[in-house]
Amino acid sequence: MANDELPLSPKTERLLYSGHTACAGCGMMIALRHILDVAGPNTIVSNATSCSEITTSKYPRTAWGVPYIHVAFECTAAVASGVEAALKKQGKEDTNVICFAGDGGTFDIGLQALSGMIERGHNVLYICYDNECYANTGIQRSSATPYGAWTTTSPSGSASFGNKVGKKPICQIIAAHGAKYVATASVAWPADLELKVKKALSIKGPKFILVHSPCPPAWKFDSQRSIEIARMAVECGAFVLCEIENVDGKMKVTVNRKPTDRSVADYLKAQGRFSHLTEKEISEIETRIKRDWEWFEREEAHG
Repeated sequence: MANDELPLSPKTERLLYSGHTACAGCGMMIALRHILDVAGPNTIVSNATSCSEITTSKYPRTAWGVPYIHVAFECTAAVASGVEAALKKQGKEDTNVICFAGDGGTFDIGLQALSGMIERGHNVLYICYDNECYANTGIQRSSATPYGAWTTTSPSGSASFGNKVGKKPICQIIAAHGAKYVATASVAWPADLELKVKKALSIKGPKFILVHSPCPPAWKFDSQRSIEIARMAVECGAFVLCEIENVDGKMKVTVNRKPTDRSVADYLKAQGRFSHLTEKEISEIETRIKRDWEWFEREEAHG
């Protein structure tokens, strides 16, 4: 059975409570709920300053049903490393230690701490919810922002195209570091996400999952379309769902969608952040996505 056809496991207790202040249609909150459903109560969370922090832990309230530490943008993985080392010293090696951070706190500001965590071999699952910008601080460009996208620091207009740099290949970077498990996931495929979280938590050592999480205000679409937009990204090939079980293992595409299944142009035109693009520029992005997909096909074929 393909990962996109798997049923969700039954839940007895929700560990991400209602009452948080996230925007309507927030992909991040969908991801966090499913992740905690799998991880369960024997979990400690290290959470970077981000949308996930500011919407769930405004003093004196919390939306977290597990032990939770809010840390600075750049040190999520460092704090989680310390938590994991302390638990090990106490003989408590069955507790899940999970990092949550956005793409800004992962691709950019927090990459140094994440690199160190993997190098030292800490038994931590690092999860980056990827809304492709610094959404919490004003929708600035991050190195996860797609080529051509508008942000407040990569504006569009008569003299500007939008983001002129492509998305950083963070999963390839993390795999090259020696992480034991690296995967991508999407809020539009919750069963695939849950399976990958379960698999990651069963593996000892550093793990990394990148979750594609649409952001209605930043991407400029109606909040009721979040899952539709996330699904379009996978179906057109703009975001590939895959996993690498260890650095010597074979890369596997877990939800096999080809770019021909859904038009790249449809995906781009569904979001206001790409509304400035000309047909020629859309064609250029289609070529980039096709080239990237061909790379994934080669990697899966040859390992």
